[in-house]
Amino acid sequence: MLPENFPGKVAVMGGGSWATALAKLLLKTNETILWYMRRDDRIEEFQRLGHNPAYLTDVPFDVQRIEFSSDINYVASEADTLLMVMPSPYFKSHLEKLSVDISKKHIVSAVKGIVPDENMLVTDYMQHRFGIPDDQLMAVSGPCHAEEVALERPSYLTVACSDIEAAKRFGQALCGGKNCHAIPTTDLNGVEYAGVMKNIYAIAAGIVHGMKRGDNFLAMLVSNAIREMEHFLDAVNPRPRQICDSVYLGDLLVTSYSRFSRNHNFGSMIGKGYSVKAAKMEMEQTAEGYYGAKCIHEINLGYEVYMPIAEAVYDILYRRVRPEYAISRIADQLS
Repeated sequence: MLPENFPGKVAVMGGGSWATALAKLLLKTNETILWYMRRDDRIEEFQRLGHNPAYLTDVPFDVQRIEFSSDINYVASEADTLLMVMPSPYFKSHLEKLSVDISKKHIVSAVKGIVPDENMLVTDYMQHRFGIPDDQLMAVSGPCHAEEVALERPSYLTVACSDIEAAKRFGQALCGGKNCHAIPTTDLNGVEYAGVMKNIYAIAAGIVHGMKRGDNFLAMLVSNAIREMEHFLDAVNPRPRQICDSVYLGDLLVTSYSRFSRNHNFGSMIGKGYSVKAAKMEMEQTAEGYYGAKCIHEINLGYEVYMPIAEAVYDILYRRVRPEYAISRIADQLS
């Protein structure tokens, strides 16, 4: 049974571009929000400037409506709903500081990554470690980019939860403006896995772009990638779903093609000849697909789904296979 005031007081957990965009959305329908950021100096600068000093710096905020804190336990205690937006590589390290009971809280993952070492979806990890019930776990996905959401361009978000009413109501709290639309679904695990996999395929698309293989080849790559995604989702989480829905195909397309896509840009550098190490150093933000490629590879060892594109990305990133060889190897398999 949902609380009457659900989602209640919402806390944004994380300080990056996606967290900033979602906070901007929340302030359209919520009088105040809590906002957890790890660094006190970043908070002080945000309050002084009236905008995030490191991400989406041209997006203004009324800081009087935001209660900032670097104390994760304080924020978790005060909030009713925790919107998780930390990069997946640092997710566990943030939560290791958490000592308060959050089993009665609603948890919303906007991470679009898998918890490294554990190889678990964020919602599965939260349930396993903190005892959060199924109907209190949600995920927010695309298709959209933080930059366009923050610029108030027309955007569509998907909110997933086993309780469809919770998905609808959180979607209303998140998308109160005329340019944002929320699509509810009960396919929680499918949405989370798709959010991880589209980043892997966006790296592949970036590599192909950087190698100047052309639009024809890129179209074939992406159309094959959505089939790979479908086969993997059917194996790990079999249930009825339409792979052409926006949260699957749409998010794959926008992440594979957009100039805002950090995963595409990361792949493009590798396709142009950067080493993986150099491309990572060049990136100012986390390319989630780098970590997702390893997690999905390891998870798939137990399912053995045939995914040559995802495997090619893994080979390039972790086995030092030359991009020219890895892409040529899969070229004849595209159909």
